[in-house]
Amino acid sequence: MSAIDDITIEYVDNDVVTCKELDKEILTRGAWTTILFKYQDWNASKQEYGPIKFSIRRYQKRNDAYWQKSKFNISSVDQANKIIDSLQKWIQEMETSDADS
Repeated sequence: MSAIDDITIEYVDNDVVTCKELDKEILTRGAWTTILFKYQDWNASKQEYGPIKFSIRRYQKRNDAYWQKSKFNISSVDQANKIIDSLQKWIQEMETSDADS
């Protein structure tokens, strides 16, 4: 992949989209790029897509191409909400602390 906007996690195996990308947000651009993906995995036994999941992935640009270096999969909406709640709490604590300084 030579352009950040072309990076995808969609994967096709034997004409079946086994990982269907629903959306993405590019969080940072540059030599190190971070992208948040919204996706669904194909459940072959049920012949349907499973629940919506999320993945945060880091890519490094080398030789004019982006290579995945790490990923963290958020396996459920409940887990995503817990991450959001924790981040909002920490940010609010930091903003309150900064205002007191």
